Amino acid sequence: MHRPVKLPIFPKHSPAATTAAAATGAASVGEEAAAGSRAVPAGSIVDRFARRVEYLRISLTDRCNYRCTYCMPEEGVELRPRQDMLSFEELEQLVRVFAGLGVRRIRLTGGEPTVRRNMVELVARLAAVPGIEELVMTTNGHLLAELAGRLREAGMGEVNVSLDTLDPDRFHAITRRGDLSRVVAGIDAALAAGMAVKLNAVVLGGFNDGADDLAALCRFGWERGATPRFIEHMPMSGGQIYQAGQHVPAAAIRARVAGALGETISAEPSSGRPVGPARYFRVEPSGRRFGIISAMSEHFCGTCNRLRLTATGELHACLAWDDAFNLREVLRSGRTGDELDRDLRARIAAAVADKREGHEFQLGGEGGPTKHMVAIGG
Repeated sequence: MHRPVKLPIFPKHSPAATTAAAATGAASVGEEAAAGSRAVPAGSIVDRFARRVEYLRISLTDRCNYRCTYCMPEEGVELRPRQDMLSFEELEQLVRVFAGLGVRRIRLTGGEPTVRRNMVELVARLAAVPGIEELVMTTNGHLLAELAGRLREAGMGEVNVSLDTLDPDRFHAITRRGDLSRVVAGIDAALAAGMAVKLNAVVLGGFNDGADDLAALCRFGWERGATPRFIEHMPMSGGQIYQAGQHVPAAAIRARVAGALGETISAEPSSGRPVGPARYFRVEPSGRRFGIISAMSEHFCGTCNRLRLTATGELHACLAWDDAFNLREVLRSGRTGDELDRDLRARIAAAVADKREGHEFQLGGEGGPTKHMVAIGG
């Protein structure tokens, strides 16, 4: 029986309090982390649990051309006015500041990032920012076939594509409007353009959790040179679109994949530097691999190296909490040059100082934030 693991509750902090905390060392920029921890390079930003932040996820829009059942309610999602969205210039400026603080990896998300007008131009601008080593994207793949070549030329190195099932009717049902053939064409176009591709499937009990379903997704990816990954469903949206009976734990996913393939599965050794939330597993003797993002049953909070920026400039230190620090108001304050950069760095440091040790997701559906996955980009 899988029981929910309850992590400590950390008190909420006001922006003013955490700005003061950051100034006194709760988040260290260019200093050593907490006592007894490893030293970090100058220009790095480290939270109060000695986790070094290197990875920024940027939502380009809260709009999406799909309506996936696990991502958003069918109705009631309020879209923000377009004038609230950060401009390309503002996004580029923020990425330059984050790069100066040690961020090396940028992931573009949504909503659906490819519906943002002229987003290929933004990719080129962000890829050229000094210090940014990896520029990647998460997409539903609907528009990827027509964009893949230009994205690669602009500097995009990798895409994660949502693919929950290979059955066209079930795919249309879970996305409420998706076209599986278009997504497959997008995956193939991205691979042909030279991008690395990972396939993300949210595993839902009674929908796509059968051993044959999971194995089919693995084979589909492996045949193309893409890496399949399975994601545990999380109680976002205040738990209103989460059903406890649909949760499938990571251990069950591994067992079903192993059983369907008739092979042994072992965990890949850690590379030592966290890149993202997935843990990878090797299938032997074939040597093929797949990943699992197991936020519910096998927590990875201890190695979290990520921050999330919404399309409207709200900086979230954790997917699982509603706390946010508004960077848009700093960008539009009228300040410029070094003064603006200083104030942005201070606000970012405050957000990192406020980063909690872990989430409080519960298998029954409690403990999640009220925000919708579609607005934060996963």
